[in-house]
Amino acid sequence: MTKPHFLITIDTEGDHLWSRPREITTANSAYLERFQELCERHGFKPVYLTNYEMALCPVFHRFVMPRLKRGTAELGMHLHAWNSPPLVPLTADDMSEQPLLIAYPEPVLREKVAVMTRLLRERFETPVVSHRAGRWGFDGVYAKALLEQGYTVDCSVTPLIDWAERLGVPGAPHWPDYSRCPHEAYFVDLADIRRPGRSALLEAPMTILPLDTPLVRSLRPVAGRHGARVLNRFYPAAEWLRPTGRNLNEMLRVLERARRRAMEQGRAGYAEFMLHSSEFMPGGSPAFPDEASIERLYAHLEKLFRAAARHFQGATLAEYRAAHGAAG
Repeated sequence: MTKPHFLITIDTEGDHLWSRPREITTANSAYLERFQELCERHGFKPVYLTNYEMALCPVFHRFVMPRLKRGTAELGMHLHAWNSPPLVPLTADDMSEQPLLIAYPEPVLREKVAVMTRLLRERFETPVVSHRAGRWGFDGVYAKALLEQGYTVDCSVTPLIDWAERLGVPGAPHWPDYSRCPHEAYFVDLADIRRPGRSALLEAPMTILPLDTPLVRSLRPVAGRHGARVLNRFYPAAEWLRPTGRNLNEMLRVLERARRRAMEQGRAGYAEFMLHSSEFMPGGSPAFPDEASIERLYAHLEKLFRAAARHFQGATLAEYRAAHGAAG
């Protein structure tokens, strides 16, 4: 029986964007070699979902070009609207507010997608068909713009997650609610990308699975806002296939559950891992502030990838889309 796919998606972007810097640097591009070698050792092919500043970074360009030519990595698009041209001010301070692309007028949205796509395809001399929205902000207008530019697969949907509830105002009307989205891949309905439809754009949602025990689940409805935050901190309702430096056991549990689910789906099954490129650099993110935390990250990745290699085959998003077939 054909093994399901293990998809590795890296949001490839500037350093420590959580701090909302006025000037964006790309020093983390020098730290990707070690991760790429780890992936190749286990037979996996990372997808570098690349945003504007990293597309212009000469270090990243030198790193990724030979991997693209060898077929050991894929380049996709990741768009941060606040610094991706054309620059059209949306708030009093876009660098601080970091507005979602779906908050912009449709003509601006479509032009930003077109400009970014053209930059990636020309600079890296490769087809670009895979995509993840910046800050997970995705909708039907955005999906149509991707289809216009020849994209075939997206991975912006985060099942079980309501971003308005997590992040709140400002910009609350634009934060997507994916809490009831499918966990498996589906062709999106352009009227509502949260449900299956008949478009040519395949959605490969992040692997996020519920972890609640019956007791904790019973407490959530009566916990109140503050109590819910406490519960989420110590007993998260869901776990991502995404390292935090302290969640190896949870990731292994999610991987095993994803494996069982994927085996039932045959060639359509997958598990999807994600991380930000800046998280491979000491001090590039809140989760990994120093050398010791990076070494712990790689120790966890080695165990996770070793487990994944036993039951999954490596694939890029484009390869997964090709294996998945056409829309029904």
